[in-house]
Amino acid sequence: MEKLYAYERLLNKQEKLSVIGLGYVGMPLAVAFAEKIDVIGFDVNEEKINLYKSGIDVTNEVGNYAIQNTTLDFTFDETKLKESKFHIVAVPTPINSDKTPNLSPVEGASKLIGRHLTKGSIVVYESTVYPGVTEDICIPILERESGLTCGIDFKVGYSPERINPGDKEHKLENIVKIVSSMDLESLDEIAKVYEIVIKAGVHKAKSIKVAEAAKVVENSQRDINIAFMNELAMVFDRMGIDTNEVLEAMNTKWNALKFSPGLVGGHCIGVDPYYFLYEAERLGYHSQIILSGRKINDSMGEFVADSVIKKLILANKIVKKAKVVVFGITFKENCPDIRNSKVFDIIKRLNEYGIEPIFVDPHANIKEAKDIYGINLVKKEDIREADCLVFAVGHEEFKALKIQELKSMTENKNDANKILIDVKGIFDKDSFLDNEFEYWSL
Repeated sequence: MEKLYAYERLLNKQEKLSVIGLGYVGMPLAVAFAEKIDVIGFDVNEEKINLYKSGIDVTNEVGNYAIQNTTLDFTFDETKLKESKFHIVAVPTPINSDKTPNLSPVEGASKLIGRHLTKGSIVVYESTVYPGVTEDICIPILERESGLTCGIDFKVGYSPERINPGDKEHKLENIVKIVSSMDLESLDEIAKVYEIVIKAGVHKAKSIKVAEAAKVVENSQRDINIAFMNELAMVFDRMGIDTNEVLEAMNTKWNALKFSPGLVGGHCIGVDPYYFLYEAERLGYHSQIILSGRKINDSMGEFVADSVIKKLILANKIVKKAKVVVFGITFKENCPDIRNSKVFDIIKRLNEYGIEPIFVDPHANIKEAKDIYGINLVKKEDIREADCLVFAVGHEEFKALKIQELKSMTENKNDANKILIDVKGIFDKDSFLDNEFEYWSL
């Protein structure tokens, strides 16, 4: 293979870079690169591409203004990938119903790129996978589809995504990027290309497997720490102790890890540990800590829902007739992504008791919520005569609500007992002591 000049040719606009998968990871990356070089933004979802072309950012990660002013070439035409020699794969890697890895998106992307791969190209995967997937699964697909030989005709690398959806502080450009590749020559090229947009710099991993492992371990570590907090919250609930008060006291120590209890969903922390567990078990090791953490976090939706039921019963309300309003259905605050949101575990459990909640979420896509989960979103201003308000997600719009606004949502009820479930602890507990609400937080 001739010497690689990807970095120079991209900067000189002699070649193009392509990003395959324009979601919460691919879109910010593609837009950032498009400020410096020529970029093709590809996604198989034609509807999504048309929205981007019309200037609408469906991810809400970069905003409509950035979409409207980018030079990014949006397309769902896969043949345009022939124009690129540096491909970045940023498709999701979900799990199946049995918690095993679903590699079909990354396999499909590999087939698609392979059909249009040319000599001298570099393919970099950003999708979260367990160690070995890039080399053992993706490379053979690229070779089979293209008829080319990896290492001779093209090179492959891996650079795990670290974008935190909805986070306006820790952005793409100021998060250190892990890069890896099959050899030193392509590693240097990949590093230089990413340094075009990553101001924080890159970390060169010793191998592709090391980089793959680093990603799943990052999120597994967070998952375990949150699971510990969730277990404490369940125990403290039985003890009648406020978890947030305990954490506030504990966090005064310099080396305290400032984690808090909550619902752990989404496409990273709630998924990545299962990729690690899958490969570990395939190799004959049965996880003790990681699996336990996953079980705890996966059970939190039911725990919250059961707490709602207990409060309704103690308030002498007829459970099946209770009007419960759930505020927030996305997997995290200030983000429109509803994929793998654990709020739906709360909803499913409430449904088992005959409760059909009302839903409010200013960030979630109305059509997506209806098409995927069959639920209708309403505006918070339309909520009246509620028995129980469940704040499941800490959106800024919810944090700004005043007690008088909360009271207006429960007015015209004959009884004085109103219930407020504050899953994320976004309100000041003390402010509810002299009001009509029975307050509970995780």
